[in-house]
Amino acid sequence: METHHLLILALLLGGLASTIPVFMALFFTGMVGLVWVVGVDPKIVIEILYRSMDKFALIVVLFFVLCGNIMTTGSIVQKLIKTANTMVGFLPGGLAMAGVLACGFFGAISGSTVATVVAIGGFMIPALIENGYDESFSVGLMTTAPILGIVIPPSISMILYSMVSNDSLEALFLTGFIPGMLIMGGMSAYAFFFSKKKGYPTLNRPTFKELAAVLKESIWALLLPVIIFGGIYSGLFTANEAAVVACFYAFFVEIAIHGDMKVRDIKKVIVSSSVTSATLLVIVAGASVFGDYLTFEQIPDKIASAVTANIQSPWVFLLAVNVLLLVIGMFMDIISATLILTPIFLPLLSRFGIDTMHFGLLMTINLGIGYCTPPLGVCLYITGAVVDRDLLYVTRAVLPFFVIQVIILFILTYWSDLVLLLPRLVYGYGG
Repeated sequence: METHHLLILALLLGGLASTIPVFMALFFTGMVGLVWVVGVDPKIVIEILYRSMDKFALIVVLFFVLCGNIMTTGSIVQKLIKTANTMVGFLPGGLAMAGVLACGFFGAISGSTVATVVAIGGFMIPALIENGYDESFSVGLMTTAPILGIVIPPSISMILYSMVSNDSLEALFLTGFIPGMLIMGGMSAYAFFFSKKKGYPTLNRPTFKELAAVLKESIWALLLPVIIFGGIYSGLFTANEAAVVACFYAFFVEIAIHGDMKVRDIKKVIVSSSVTSATLLVIVAGASVFGDYLTFEQIPDKIASAVTANIQSPWVFLLAVNVLLLVIGMFMDIISATLILTPIFLPLLSRFGIDTMHFGLLMTINLGIGYCTPPLGVCLYITGAVVDRDLLYVTRAVLPFFVIQVIILFILTYWSDLVLLLPRLVYGYGG
């Protein structure tokens, strides 16, 4: 590696390791590379910043952020949890399984792991502890289950990946359903056997009348994912339009039907969503400047040549990439990592015959696991704050669930047909 490349890498790593905001570290590193190394006119950097945010695909991210905030402000989240608890609460570990199921429901609407851990974890952890579950088990489960927020569509990270890779967003969304069900099944099975062994309390089996009453109460909340995915895959509207429809529907349900959100709350929800969206957009802008530097210097192609010269087997390559992404996920947020790493890995995929949508799903899960791994896993800090525990305690609590997710990750890594099953059935996707 040339000296100036090493200096740029050191500048980036130093910025990310310091207290400098991520977007600033990416922007200034990219700008130094473009202006000092490549010799680009600084005015071009402004054009890059504008171009990075002038993308129609980003609209879907902004509206799903808004939709998630509407649900956490109103009562949709509580109704989803109540429905899940009624469905499985009578089983051993039923309340824990309800938490996992609720993360799946919420993930099918919000697209965000952080939003899921705040909305579901903040409610479920105290509920589990109050019902006799071990604190460590409760914290571990509700720190890791929110990965479903980015695996089950819509997924913010998948949206950004498709923006870079040019894969069909609707088809890419479909790759997340089966892996999401596997994660839900694996974590629920662990909760079932662990809870049965510990003798945790269960609810009475609901009567048909009680189940019908809960479903009737929650029907408007449960219809939200049906509207989103029914509209997208029936061709009624695109993913971008689905996000807008979801927001208007959520507003209508919370204000006019549930009555748990007042008109005066709209301003607060929109401002909060705007701040979150702005944070995301500046990271996209900073990563785009750094990404353009990599492109000018042909770094992705050089890395691809170096890797293919030393690794010939696609199996070995995928194993190495999984380990690398798991490590990167410990130190970098998923948005920045997706935008920076996708252009680097794309040239490698064609050389090893790996499908880009299959890889997009693997990247999403790998980096999603990073949300619950130290030292920077944000979910660790959120759930730690809920129970007033330190990072070491929460890290130990997540270990059994971390192992489950890594096992499922490696199954999906080498069983690409399972990941691509739905895109092939729905779109005739050829891989």
